[in-house]
Amino acid sequence: MAMSNCNIWSFYLRFKPHMFMILSQIGWTLLYFITEASFNNGMNPYVYITYRHVVAGVVMFPFAYFLERQARPKLTVALMAEIFVLSLFGVGLTLNMYFTSLKYTSPTFVASMINTIASLTFVIAVALKMEVLDIWNPRGAAKVLGTLISLGGVMSMTLYKGSVIKNIWNPLLHIQGSTTTNENRLIGSILTAASCLSWSIWYIMQAFTLKRYPARLSLTTWMSFIGAAQSAIFTACVQRKPAAWAIGFNIDLLSTVYAGVVCSGLIVFLQLWCTEEKGPVFVTMFNPLSTILVALLAYFVLGEKLYIGSIMGAAIVIFGMYLLMWGKEEAQTNIAGIYLNYKDSKGLKPDAFSTENGEEVTTEP
Repeated sequence: MAMSNCNIWSFYLRFKPHMFMILSQIGWTLLYFITEASFNNGMNPYVYITYRHVVAGVVMFPFAYFLERQARPKLTVALMAEIFVLSLFGVGLTLNMYFTSLKYTSPTFVASMINTIASLTFVIAVALKMEVLDIWNPRGAAKVLGTLISLGGVMSMTLYKGSVIKNIWNPLLHIQGSTTTNENRLIGSILTAASCLSWSIWYIMQAFTLKRYPARLSLTTWMSFIGAAQSAIFTACVQRKPAAWAIGFNIDLLSTVYAGVVCSGLIVFLQLWCTEEKGPVFVTMFNPLSTILVALLAYFVLGEKLYIGSIMGAAIVIFGMYLLMWGKEEAQTNIAGIYLNYKDSKGLKPDAFSTENGEEVTTEP
């Protein structure tokens, strides 16, 4: 019995980051439907971004203040400027560009582009030597191949339809709304590509900021408040009607509270933890899961159409993710030695890393 409990605990410790990221994608999936209903009800997207991060900051503040009172580093002007830029890439700039791009393109196009974040993050991480890439090594080749396969699977899900799969029952829920778009592909494509690049830079920056400010709860709180302020300034410039800021006890309030507490609060905190443990590429490679979950939930619950191309693409994505995770396992076994070289060149403080067998390896300067 003791051996069984030990094996379960060992399994949990090894795959805890994977579980956290899967839970995160489930959270993002539910947000998609709640937010869609809220926007169809008349909620302004820019006001929504501002409110949800105010909620996230208010909820996370007491946890950050009391639980990290001893571990929270002293804020300097340089560090505060870095957090400001981090908030800009994670909230103020990225999310507003994302929602603006939806006006000029289609949700299908934006969904396919958003899933390129993992590939962009991987390329940037390799360029900054945050990811060890040896294409002559089987595991190194698997990381590259897995990234490309996942990207291809996501693109096939969104661009290739194929035959329609007949619904086997009536939809359990129905979200009423209008999907009117102002077609201007050039502006929309530029905004979508810029938001994807900004998102990728945000994930990369997190890894660097966490080395200097390892208080994850406090960092989440700071990003929420600063991001809300940035978004509020932008919203005030583009939305002059005071009535747009009004929110009632309806789906608008539900979507704002859920997005603030779960997505901008809890999920961002989990992503910061996983970024610190596994790196930004690991975090972003789970993004296609939400695309798969949205398609399945829309089919079984809302009665939306599901195509053969979506199923084929989902299978390709899962295979690509498996390859990438298998390739990254090698990095975990020798990450202490890699980080030692990186730390010597950057003057960072020592950290403890876990090997495949669960042992901690502490590097010394």
